[in-house]
Formats: sequence, C-alpha cells, structure tokens
Amino acid sequence: MTTPLVIKIGGRVLTDPTALSQLFSTVQKLAALRPLVLVHGGGDQVQALLQRLGDVSAKTDGQRVTPAAQMPIVAGVLAGDLNSQLCAIAQQHGLASVGLTLQAGSTVRCEVDTTRGAVGIPQPHSSKLLELLLDANYLPILSSIGLSADGQRLNINADLAAGAVAQVLHADLILLTDVAGILDRDGLLIDSIDATQVLQLISDGIVRDGMVVKLNAALQAAQHSRRSIAVAGWQDANALTRLAKGEAAGTRIRF
Repeated sequence: MTTPLVIKIGGRVLTDPTALSQLFSTVQKLAALRPLVLVHGGGDQVQALLQRLGDVSAKTDGQRVTPAAQMPIVAGVLAGDLNSQLCAIAQQHGLASVGLTLQAGSTVRCEVDTTRGAVGIPQPHSSKLLELLLDANYLPILSSIGLSADGQRLNINADLAAGAVAQVLHADLILLTDVAGILDRDGLLIDSIDATQVLQLISDGIVRDGMVVKLNAALQAAQHSRRSIAVAGWQDANALTRLAKGEAAGTRIRF
C-alpha cells in the first residue's frame, strides 16, 4: 500500500458549510493520489451546545477541560452529529466514507489525563482496521473520542489524536489550521522548523495555546514515524495538493 496521508480537520472550516464543501472537493482529488484518513475535532460546536444548555467549557494550555458529566454531550457532538455530517459530505463528493472513533479496532488507546477530567492522552496501538479499510478504498473519518482501559469515554485533543493515528499507520500527516502555517514574530510563514526552533518559539511566546499542542503533536509524530509532517491552512487547496505529492507548502516539521 502507498504511504497513507492523515489529515486533521478542525477550526473555522467545520462551522462554514461552503468552505467545508470546497475542502472536500480537494480531499476528493487527494484521495486519487494516495490512501487518506481524516481525523476531526469540533471544539467550537461542543462549546456552542454547552453554552446553549447553560454549561461552561474551559481550556488550560490550549486543551479543553472536560468534566465526566459533559461526555454525553461531547461524544454526541463529535462522534454523532459532526462525524455523520462529514461522512455525508464526503459521500456527496464520491468518497466511500466510514465514520469511526479512535477506539474502533483498538486503533488508539488512551490514558486518562487526570488534570483535565474525562480527557485522554492518546497512544498508537493497532493499524489493522484502518489498513483493511484503506486497502478496500474506503475513507476512514475518525472523531477524537477515545476510550480508557476501564471503558471510560474520553475527549481527545484532535491534533494529538491525528498524530497518534499517523504513528499507527507510519503515515504522513497534515494538521490543518485557520492560518497558512506556523508564523514568526512578524507574522511571516516559516517554511520548515525543527524541535529546537519549536521550543524557542514557545519560550518566546510567539507560539501559544492551541498551536503549542499542534506543534507538539507534529513533532511527536515526526520523531516516531520519521515521515513528512506539515502544518498548513485549509483555505489553500494548492498547498494541500503539493503536500500530498511531497512538495513544499505550509510549514514542514523536521525530525
């Protein structure tokens, strides 16, 4: 099998039906080039529903705190409503999508992050299910819902989830963002970056909050799988196509 490509989808694109349809037009083209797996978050949708229900949703260090009592809502939004929407859009674009969670086929196993409630720390485990689906030309779409060893449903940061899935498959990884990639102090795109430079950007406060999590997920995946990892903007279809072909675009993470 050709080296798979894992793409993490999140941010504003999930709230914009027109942009999402345009993105899946690009995904359709990428699927003709190589096997694809999509991993998605949906924090904005979760937060919006919690607010309508009179509940609160907090973050620490760019990651969401999820009390166990909120998991039925989180799982319903991510694994139910949003995942089924993405599968439907994919099928409208001629893609044979299959909606999954991280625990399907024991693809990813999770430890509980006791500092954030019902939040999991994902670890790659089994590639068997995803390989079966990819060999049969299906498009797996995974929500970032995991499972602890004792059966507790867990909310997983989607960037970390995508990194774990990429490690499982020894795949290339693209983390899509609302910006063109990693930006320097002057707001200019950084073409490539290594672990030392990442730490410096974080130390200098240039990279903050959710982007710190994204970069750490990318570095971990790059160091484990020794494959191509990139952070790129979802708005640029040409950039995604170049990345799928192994060409330069966005910010490339060097291991």
